[in-house]
Amino acid sequence: MRTRGIAALALLPFLGAGCGQLQATATSPSGHDAPSSLGQTVTSLHSHPQAIEPVAGAAAPSAAPSPGPTEVSVGSSTGGALPQPTSIAQIREQLAESGMTASPNQATLTPDGLAVAPIDAPPAVQAVITAGNEIARLPYRYGGGHLTYEDTAYDCSGSISYVFAAAHLLNRIVVSGQLENWGEPGPGKWITVFANAGHTFMYVAGLRFDTVALAETGSRWSDTPADEPDLSTFAVRHPVGL
Repeated sequence: MRTRGIAALALLPFLGAGCGQLQATATSPSGHDAPSSLGQTVTSLHSHPQAIEPVAGAAAPSAAPSPGPTEVSVGSSTGGALPQPTSIAQIREQLAESGMTASPNQATLTPDGLAVAPIDAPPAVQAVITAGNEIARLPYRYGGGHLTYEDTAYDCSGSISYVFAAAHLLNRIVVSGQLENWGEPGPGKWITVFANAGHTFMYVAGLRFDTVALAETGSRWSDTPADEPDLSTFAVRHPVGL
């Protein structure tokens, strides 16, 4: 497994209802209850993605952070008893065992629910797919991935925040409503994000990455088309240049 290290990610305050909003309190590493309104800067993340400044059009931080910042660590206090993101070494082994080969410009879905990145995909797209594989089969939890970057479960926006940070496309954990105005409008060549106040999902090189697929296939990756009856309520965005 490669060495893991990450620049500090600032957690944006949760805006409105929907994916990523926490209403209960969370326990801080000191054992005290930390406020669930996250106007705080995380200074002790130790996961592998190297976060940088957001691309043009990314949501700006709130001008009114909550008082009394609380440091939140991604270190597991469970001694590894709970599921964690799969290591890159394990992902490579599983992809090799699948026998699937990469196509030039279309991601391939393996029988085990992992994605094989296209050969011609830009490095950022390959990084998104690699990070997506790491958390593809972790369970869903409302607010998962927001209080800690490397979590044991992720909600919809926590999932996308995780993979975009790994690809240097975000340096903040965002909620679904913030993705409505992130990046550039319209579908992208490689990545297309669908977002509204209550949910977000995306397509990466033709495969869907969505927490809803977990209940159906056991993986966030699927080849399900975007044919929801309420699809018109979603903003369609894409990362700059992708």
